This record gives sequence, structure tokens and C-alpha cells, in this order.
Amino acid sequence: MTADRRPPAERVRDRVAATVGPDVAAALPRGHQRLGRVLIVRLPESLRPAYAAIGDAWRAELGVATVLRHAGTTEGDWRTPRTEPIAAGPTETEVREHGIVYGLDAARVMFAAGNRTERRRAGAVTRPGETVVDLFAGIGYFTLPAAVRGRASRVWAVEANPVAYRYLVANAARNGVADRVIPILGDNREVGIPAAAADRIFLGFLPSAVGWVPRAVALARPGATIHVHLVVPSRDGVPAGEATVAAAVAAAGSEPARIEGRAVKPYGPGRTHVVVDATLPG
Repeated sequence: MTADRRPPAERVRDRVAATVGPDVAAALPRGHQRLGRVLIVRLPESLRPAYAAIGDAWRAELGVATVLRHAGTTEGDWRTPRTEPIAAGPTETEVREHGIVYGLDAARVMFAAGNRTERRRAGAVTRPGETVVDLFAGIGYFTLPAAVRGRASRVWAVEANPVAYRYLVANAARNGVADRVIPILGDNREVGIPAAAADRIFLGFLPSAVGWVPRAVALARPGATIHVHLVVPSRDGVPAGEATVAAAVAAAGSEPARIEGRAVKPYGPGRTHVVVDATLPG
């Protein structure tokens, strides 16, 4: 008997059709996000009577422990996910990506699949021996690649959310870089980090980290690079992000020697998440 090589969503449709009918199966969205043993799916409210059957079908097909329904956009400055269980089980999980292990609670901490390229890039651009500051560290999205793949000598990792901070500390130990990562719980505008000491600064906050550019400039040494995340109208694209960041750096009392932006992913209708690298004069 040959293995069924169809996409998981198609196999789930067959299971759902057999249990609750073809009309429900036909209405199922195809997308899903797997975070280790936890799966997150988007389902319309109209399918609520079949949620349990749909969750069981996904769990049977992929062997996950838990299926969560994405119930809305992330909330607040901490970007807490809005989910509900449709196949209940543990929500703590591990995600392995680019040789790094991220531990998290998928029901309490965001992990954006669309930022995968940026997480990889954080490790690629960091140079061995650099001092790095991550002002929105979360569970270590950019901190860990900078320390593990980039071999930074020190990463100051600031996080205000106590839940994410707990995973940040654990993830630094899990990946063998606790001796080089300095986790700090608190407001990144106020915590004590040496001025003019950073070679690289990550500002990974959406919809815009531009407001933290002055803080980053104060922490940067000559020639440092600041990675600024923001959302721009899609019609304006990357140049709009570059112009915004360049103006912010100039307003902070510096003059970028180089500005280079790139699109990361769509961010809602008509908007794009971009990252702009601003390199200061050496």
C-alpha cells in the first residue's frame, strides 16, 4: 500500500467528510502553522459545531498533541496570541529552526512563521565577537541566532513580558549560550545597558519600532548597524521604510552611512512588514 503523499489539508478534508459531511470538508481552509507538537489553524465561526471533529482530524493526520484555533489578531504591546483549543492538550512546545531550539507556550507567546527568514538572517549578519543589543527579545527570536549562529560575544536581551522572559532565559540555556546572553526583564527604555557599546541592535517590534531609534543610536558605537522593523503601505514599499528610518536616525543626532531595506511579509490588507538596516558612520 503506497503512502498518501497529498498535502495534509487534503487528507484532513477526507477525514472530516467521513465524520461530519462533505459540506464542512469543502469549507475548510488549507492553511495551518505547526509549532512542534502544537498546530494552529484558522477556521471560520460558521464551522464551530464541527471544531472538535476538525481538531481530531488534524491531530490524527499530523500526530500533534494539541490543535488551537487562531481566534483573532495578537493583542497589546506584548502581542499575546488569541487562540482557543479545538483538540485540547499541552500548549508548551519546542520549535527547531536553523539549528536553534525555541521553547514556548503557543497559547501565550507569539511565534510568527513569516519571520523565519529574518531569524535566519539575524544569525547570518552577526559577526563573531560582536556585542549585540536586542531591545524586543521575546523568547529569543533574534537573540538566539545572533548568539548561536553569529557567535556574538555578548547579547543584551531585553524583554518586558514575564512569560516570554521566562522562555528567553530557558532558551539561552537550552541552546548553550547562557554565558553570552544577558537577559533583562523590564522596560527597554529604562534598563541599564552600556552606552555606545553595541555593534548591532535589533528593534523587532511591530507595527513600528521607529520610536526606539534614538535609544538605539545612544547604545550604538561608531559603525554599528540598527535593524528597524516597521509596517508601511504596500503601494509605497521598501523606499518608504528606508526614508522613515533615515529621518529617525538623523533626528536622533546621527547620519546613516548606509540605509538598506527589504520586505519581510504582508501585514494585513495593503500593508507590508519591512526591515531597514541603518549603518551609522564609522
